[in-house]
Amino acid sequence: MYRLLATTRPAVRNPAVLHRLLSASVETMQDSSIQSSKVLTLETMNPNVRTMEYAVRGAIPIRAEELRDQLKKEPGSLPFSKITPCNIGNPQQLNQKPLTFLRQVSALMEYTDLLSPENIDVTRKLFPEDAIERAKRNLSYVGNAAGAYTQSLGVQEIRENVARFIEQRDGFPADSNNICLTSGASGAVERVLDILVSSPNVGVMIPIPQYPLYTATLAHLNAQAIPYYLQEESDWQLSAADMERSLSEARAQGIDVRAMAVINPGNPTGGCLLEENIAEIVRFCEREKLVLLADEVYQTNIYTGTNPFVSFKKVVSKLQSSVELFSFHSISKGMIGECGRRGGYYEAVNIDEQIMGQLLKLASVSLCPNVQGQMAVDTMVNPPRPGDASYDLYKREIDAIYESMKRRAKKLAHAFNSLPSMSCNEAQGAMYLFPRVELPQAFIDEAKACGQQPDALYCMQMLEATGISVVPGSGFGQVPGTFHFRSTFLPPEDLFDEFIDGFRHFHVAFIDRYSKA
Repeated sequence: MYRLLATTRPAVRNPAVLHRLLSASVETMQDSSIQSSKVLTLETMNPNVRTMEYAVRGAIPIRAEELRDQLKKEPGSLPFSKITPCNIGNPQQLNQKPLTFLRQVSALMEYTDLLSPENIDVTRKLFPEDAIERAKRNLSYVGNAAGAYTQSLGVQEIRENVARFIEQRDGFPADSNNICLTSGASGAVERVLDILVSSPNVGVMIPIPQYPLYTATLAHLNAQAIPYYLQEESDWQLSAADMERSLSEARAQGIDVRAMAVINPGNPTGGCLLEENIAEIVRFCEREKLVLLADEVYQTNIYTGTNPFVSFKKVVSKLQSSVELFSFHSISKGMIGECGRRGGYYEAVNIDEQIMGQLLKLASVSLCPNVQGQMAVDTMVNPPRPGDASYDLYKREIDAIYESMKRRAKKLAHAFNSLPSMSCNEAQGAMYLFPRVELPQAFIDEAKACGQQPDALYCMQMLEATGISVVPGSGFGQVPGTFHFRSTFLPPEDLFDEFIDGFRHFHVAFIDRYSKA
């Protein structure tokens, strides 16, 4: 449905017109499928794919790409000069500088002639010695062929480095045999959900608000998403009572609830769970025989001293719990920000050995994770150390990115909280804010008359007026009757005031217009 918006046309600012265009496109699509002589049509395709939704890449960002194309072809034709993509945590798209050491190692691995005896003296004038040695070492892991397949679970030596990283982080042992490198954390989550779901009656508890990967994957697997609600009034902590309610209601309906997903730090909320809250979750999952899925890709994005990151693995180890745990990490977030390289891993704890064999089989079907992603994971878990040639620069770059994110998070939360009909918890972690908007009733009525979600229409109007692309709260789930949107705080710091001013002008005018209606 969303793809049909990706045609060239002038900006559509009338919501009723937009709804008619979308509805007409869907009807045309359905009619053409019925009349088509093609074997593969909407009616014959996998219905689970048809029902999937992924708001982060949905109608609003697709419309943003249309407007971006329009600005290229017709500069000055819109009331803004550029698109500001705050819909997705994609740091380098918004000019975050890549880490020098990681890129130096990658360059040397890609063009190995730089390491040949006849060129090495020149290379040493361009690259620090530790980057050269890291590239040589990493190449030795893959038989000096960075374009060749690796082991299906990933390079053994890198998995050992991941295990050491986890041990140093948590203070408890980690086994490289329980670690699988993946092409991003998303692929890891999908693989684990794939092995969990054996029938349409299987349910997985997911947080609301949640990252749409979970609902999309469960829809693809024809499984049940069982919502539990995070507490906005308590900085998005998790309520034990609501966990119990969610599980008991689902089981009363005959759903086979097998797992619980937790995102910490939170996406889209920016909340970070306290250790005692994590311990409650671990005990709950152990008691109720639930597999625990811990999405921890934002673990280094922590901006508060009151809620430090504590891994689920650490709490499981401290409690000596027998709970079955999968935890996920990625190079896409944190200060690394290498989203497009697609690198990540999962650690499996207390998982049946026969299931580990089945997970290996699933990994083998994809042959191996991409090699440059694996090498970036190695840099993330095994960065330059004090005394290394690259250490000072690496630390300066990491610190600069972190401090800038922290400033931008506070600045954007302050801006949202200064506006009428809007409130926002400060980000304790991650890359997002999830402000609540009190939409005027006249606007809610207008949106419903057009068959639109009110927060989605609000976000579309924001895009059409400012070029700022955010994601409506309905794409993540929210308490019924409330409206939110998710925005990253990734726009460059030197352009941040301009970004905030554009949003402020839109929102104030919007509230004023509809409050008078």
